[in-house]
Amino acid sequence: MLPDADDYPSLLERFAWRIPARYNIGVDVCDRWADGSARLALIDEREDGSVTHYTFDDLKAASNRLANSFARAGIGRGERIGIFIPQSPQTAIAHLAAYKAGAIAVPLFALFGADALEFRLADSGASALVTDRAGAAKIAPLRAALPALHTVYCIDSGIDDTPEGTLPFEAALAAESEHYTPVDTLAEDAAVIIYTSGTTGKPKGALHAQRVLLGHLPGVEMSQNGFPRGARVFWTPADWAWIGGLLDVLLPAWHHGVTVLARRFEKFDGEAAFALMARHGVTHAFLPPTALKLMRSAQRPPQAQALRLVSVASGGESLGAGLLDWGREVFGVTINEFYGQTECNMVLSSCSRLFAPRAGAIGKAAPGHRVEIVDAAGQPVPAGVEGNIGIRAPDPVMFLGYWRNPGATRDKFAGDYLLSGDRGVADPDGFIRFVGRDDDVITSAGYRIGPGPIEDCLLKHPAVRMAAVVGVPDATRTEIVKAFVVLQPGAEAGATLVGELQQHVRTRLAAHEYPRAIAFVDSLPMTATGKIIRRALRES
Repeated sequence: MLPDADDYPSLLERFAWRIPARYNIGVDVCDRWADGSARLALIDEREDGSVTHYTFDDLKAASNRLANSFARAGIGRGERIGIFIPQSPQTAIAHLAAYKAGAIAVPLFALFGADALEFRLADSGASALVTDRAGAAKIAPLRAALPALHTVYCIDSGIDDTPEGTLPFEAALAAESEHYTPVDTLAEDAAVIIYTSGTTGKPKGALHAQRVLLGHLPGVEMSQNGFPRGARVFWTPADWAWIGGLLDVLLPAWHHGVTVLARRFEKFDGEAAFALMARHGVTHAFLPPTALKLMRSAQRPPQAQALRLVSVASGGESLGAGLLDWGREVFGVTINEFYGQTECNMVLSSCSRLFAPRAGAIGKAAPGHRVEIVDAAGQPVPAGVEGNIGIRAPDPVMFLGYWRNPGATRDKFAGDYLLSGDRGVADPDGFIRFVGRDDDVITSAGYRIGPGPIEDCLLKHPAVRMAAVVGVPDATRTEIVKAFVVLQPGAEAGATLVGELQQHVRTRLAAHEYPRAIAFVDSLPMTATGKIIRRALRES
């Protein structure tokens, strides 16, 4: 997708969108590589350490069988298909089959509880679901409230031990032909509903077209320094139920014929992540900020010396200078930060191959995307002025709208721009600095304070493992800065450390930015995608 270029201006000048009128994700990322050459698509490592390899030929045959099974069950074009499994070959096969059938995939995070699951299945009107035994047990008591859901496939189950009301996945595939003619879809046809992670309000289903993958490619390639040629393995701990795992890693990698590593962590383990990447020769990784912080605080195993990383990207929360410095030291590469959201992803990125990162900035607009700082009316503001990070419509990566929610869709736009709801500032060179979400910005004694720089500063203190900053009401200053701090093992909470941390911030940032209140906590509230839920901290 990206042209060859030695600098950012040349990249922008040479880039042009090439979005065909007819396009199907499943055909693009799987079938065109399934040419009998046994090209490796997926390495699946299970919890017991066993490893299975899948070629693109394997995935084409399996997804064709599943698409035929969908057709036999009356599941066709436009039907919604829930996919409720962690990272696994079956997850990928279900996605491929849904796209090739012209259906709409609805990825669901495997750790969702009953309420979250019922809401998404009911809201989407899913008629089919692919899940595992744990998911089938969660679904069973919900079936009466989900009248549209008539077909549930359960993986890892045989004819004789299939949970009641489900079809054995493997047996269903075995009964079908591996030959299938994919539905002839338009690039604008709906392909996937990804529900927002819910940092504010009730989750909304972001409906994306088949073109969404093509729209992701410039930002993904930029954040991975252009996908150099040669043997490559791509991995992320982010679940494929979220846009970060699915459209920042799995599908873009397969568009390029790159092998993906699948490994499920019930609870992310930094030491195990180092060992996994070394064991499988991971060359490209998307590591969310929370994962990076946990890796930084973990004991590095000896295998970490054998890492073969070519590029590492991160997004979802600002990293800060401390994590970037640590990444260069440990990974041997500069971590490229990127920015986007479920509705319009991968629109800003750093790219260490083309330009040096700038402290405090996310990066620059990826080619093909017009990203501006705008006011509430959707009008661009000058460099140096804080505003809403806006993305100009139309854009191939932009969602079609919120599923069955036209009012929320209208509210997402102002003028020609999609409003991210995130505050930012652009500098004259095109770098954009993330300030915080609209409701995260702190107003104290007339100052507007973003939580990111304070959190970054706190993380540089050796006693701090994780930190989150919010504003709390104050009669004199309107709000004061309060920090919630998770300590490193062995660090001692108390008044002495509070004073030390306050002085640490005061001397490195500014007197109005230091946390006047500090609470030591065991953990921070996170969304399933690893973003800090500051609203929950404010309410506490």
